[in-house]
Amino acid sequence: MTADTVDTTAGSAAPWAPGDHILWRYRGNGTDRVHICRPVTVVQDTDELLAVWMAPGTDCVKPRLADGTSIHEEPLATRYTKPRTTVVSRWFGTGVLKLARPGEAWSVWLFWDRDWGFKNWYVNLEEPLARWAGGVDSEDHFLDIAVYPDRSWEWKDEDEFTQAQRAGLMSAGQAARVRAAGHDAVARIESWGAPFAGGWEDWRPDPAWTVPALPADWDRSPARIRA
Repeated sequence: MTADTVDTTAGSAAPWAPGDHILWRYRGNGTDRVHICRPVTVVQDTDELLAVWMAPGTDCVKPRLADGTSIHEEPLATRYTKPRTTVVSRWFGTGVLKLARPGEAWSVWLFWDRDWGFKNWYVNLEEPLARWAGGVDSEDHFLDIAVYPDRSWEWKDEDEFTQAQRAGLMSAGQAARVRAAGHDAVARIESWGAPFAGGWEDWRPDPAWTVPALPADWDRSPARIRA
């Protein structure tokens, strides 16, 4: 298996160890070009779950419009049609714990305030993670779900999900599959299944961990599915 080959099953490759630094990346929709890259620290890597920590102060890659405008400052009607580039930007917010189960079309992110008061879970609908030697790759699907400590939930970014379809970034068939994955996630939330019931809101990072560096070749060949 080459360094660029996908392995979507956690058990068929050596797992990463706690404290390892890997890359959590997203391709641009409909392309093989990486446009989001976040260096993270492995918390847990098993057949059931990959958990990683994105520390405050991490240098990350994010998309920006070619004219310098921040993506979310651009009106929704033209947000997905104007030329884009990528920039390196430091993550100034609190850290984020990301949890992903092999083969599932979403990951679950946990957010805290600066005093470690738990704020919420966030279900990011996306392609199932593709593993490669240096980390994991996916493609964001625009639609998300916020889940709160009282177990209530709500859809997020439905306007972006609709506009992405209008802009041709997502076919009707793919949009239907994404919405179905969202309903599967809602069923998991309402039954309070994994990973929501795992007590991860009480987790804390090892104080000895360092902030991972963004490598110069962060955009090296995206993972490819084996023939």
